[in-house]
Amino acid sequence: MNLIVAVDQNYGIGSGNELLYYIPEDLKFFKFKTLNKVIVMGSKTFLSLPDSAPLKNRTNIILTQNENLNAKGAIVANSIPALAEVLKSYNSDDIFVIGGASVYTELLPFVKTAYVTKIEATRPAESFFPDIEKEESWKLLDSSKKYVSSGISFSFLAFENIAVKSLNDIKKPLNTKSKVPEPQCRQA
Repeated sequence: MNLIVAVDQNYGIGSGNELLYYIPEDLKFFKFKTLNKVIVMGSKTFLSLPDSAPLKNRTNIILTQNENLNAKGAIVANSIPALAEVLKSYNSDDIFVIGGASVYTELLPFVKTAYVTKIEATRPAESFFPDIEKEESWKLLDSSKKYVSSGISFSFLAFENIAVKSLNDIKKPLNTKSKVPEPQCRQA
């Protein structure tokens, strides 16, 4: 499983349920990496998408405890074990976690490759991504040259998790606050 994220220098990713920066090249990179793939997101990320609709030409999976979420055209998993069960049907190299912060945090141990757009700027943020550059289990695989768009410098980084865990090992929700006793998922 992979993830894709754009972070600022403080690893901020969003504010007010919106991205911190609009960088066309980053959005093109996101589309290139996720087109015709499986994307996993939380309900807030789903609701922040244009028209709160699934992204086209992708299998959209929403991880949420909200059992009443109306997400037509997406698969809804109400627990980590339910998500793990759904993801067994897909090639792990084709799965991309796309946010938000709590979903990144919950699934990070199961991610093999993280594609990080590192933005050389900071803005006030409410949502953050873990600083994997400081984690021993994450190793830098690749780094692009620096690009500039609308005065904002950024680069594309790829990290590998050398201590990746298998989703098949999940038996119960990781979040101890979760009250979902049995794996549940549905096609919305």
